[in-house]
Amino acid sequence: MKKTTLLMMFAAATGLASCNHAPQANLKSDVDTLSYMVGVANNQGLMEFVLNQGGVDSAHVANFIKGLEQGLKEMEPKEKAYLLGLQLGQQVSGQMYEMNNRRMFGNDTTVSLSKENYLAGFIATAKKEGTVSIDSANVYIRKHQADIREKAIEKEYAEYKKENEEFLAQNKGKEGVQTTESGLQYKVITKGTGEMPADTSNVKVMYKGTLIDGTEFDKSEKPITLNLQRVIKGWTEALSMMPVGSKWELYIPQELAYGSQQQRNIKPFSTLIFEVELVEIEK
Repeated sequence: MKKTTLLMMFAAATGLASCNHAPQANLKSDVDTLSYMVGVANNQGLMEFVLNQGGVDSAHVANFIKGLEQGLKEMEPKEKAYLLGLQLGQQVSGQMYEMNNRRMFGNDTTVSLSKENYLAGFIATAKKEGTVSIDSANVYIRKHQADIREKAIEKEYAEYKKENEEFLAQNKGKEGVQTTESGLQYKVITKGTGEMPADTSNVKVMYKGTLIDGTEFDKSEKPITLNLQRVIKGWTEALSMMPVGSKWELYIPQELAYGSQQQRNIKPFSTLIFEVELVEIEK
């Protein structure tokens, strides 16, 4: 809640008298008039803000004005502290709560944080009565955020994931396709006769990458150098089995590729198909 609304709440909560007069204009000089005009100009958009963003009902505008008048007056330090507490309390129970809901669950409206427990944790820690440290809470949140994100992505891409799994199951039985223990599938197009790289080697390759529907997502225009420790697991495994001069077609399951991570135009749980030629091992 914004400050304008909170001033009203502060006036009501502290029982401050409402009969005090508002500041009165006393225009005796050009500076006095300028000051008045600046005050007038600063009202631009005020009521739209109060009614729309501030959430004040139009029936309660008079209460807002009373709170506004009181807020314009000088306050004692303890009154300022109380007002700040009111302001932050409204923000925590409103905007911050909603923000944390979106942070945890995204656009999923079927689940939400318990507002009562969220506020209980917040106020207990503010009063130094919390049962866990802020650092421990952040560790817990990060772990559960990852779990929640994984479940949400699984749900969103369930059908796509199934399509990719079915593709691999069917592809496995095709002529020439071989499958390793990890689930990597490959077909030898050209059998090279050169040396095989280690899984830590720098290699020079040509390649083209597509998805199971034939969409091309990457292609080398000329041989490029890659380190086999800095590529996806499916590439590391396959290239370390290929003699120089070989060209293979790789069918890499999502577990050996990007898993549940989105990569530009590659959806989560995508099977990646690569045509790869091992040109040379760089020494």
